[in-house]
Amino acid sequence: MEKLFKQSSYNLNMKEKKREIKAIIFDVEGVLQIAKNKTYQTKLHTNMGVHEKISKKLKIPLDNYFDYLDEDYSLSIEGKLSKSKLLSNLSKRLNYPKEKLEKIYSKAYSRRYRKNRFLLRLAEKFKKRGFKIAILSDQWHLSSPALIPEKFYKIFNPIVTSCSAGVRKPNPKIYKILLKKLKTKPEESLFIDDREWNLPPAQKFGINTIWFTGNKTLKTQIKDFGIKI
Repeated sequence: MEKLFKQSSYNLNMKEKKREIKAIIFDVEGVLQIAKNKTYQTKLHTNMGVHEKISKKLKIPLDNYFDYLDEDYSLSIEGKLSKSKLLSNLSKRLNYPKEKLEKIYSKAYSRRYRKNRFLLRLAEKFKKRGFKIAILSDQWHLSSPALIPEKFYKIFNPIVTSCSAGVRKPNPKIYKILLKKLKTKPEESLFIDDREWNLPPAQKFGINTIWFTGNKTLKTQIKDFGIKI
């Protein structure tokens, strides 16, 4: 019962939210992009798989590889380090050409994730019906190109990533940036994320939220907001 209550708390009561939803925002990893390998149950495990693959490719022990990443990984996600500086730093530490490094990371992420085609079709459908369709995602400079390909830019607008916004979820500032770009009121917006701790800060702004646990459940959850599939 406690678990059910907890999950329902992340889906705001539509009886209290009478305003019509005009914008639907999707997270990427774990939502629009999901793990290909079922043994990777979370995006953390999936991303670990990415780094394991790269360390093997570069013939560097995993612990050493993470030492080489140092704090640059976190700085990149938070947009406090440019892509060129990141690649330059990694190239020196890993003793590998910058151009090849970028391709290795892109290929590794592409092989670990697959597009959630059901959600992509649904997003396109909603867009044709007049909804604003957006992305809000934590990304670092070497994951973004693979996980947010050019095709996504034809469907989603705006696309707000932590590495471009300079702040990551669940910092309230990123939700403020999102709302400004959307040009919709918080209560007219619906945010879908698979990490439940990202939802309360969005709710504080008045944004409606759904804790994503799978496509089947989402069908029911989204209908609760008066949105037809």
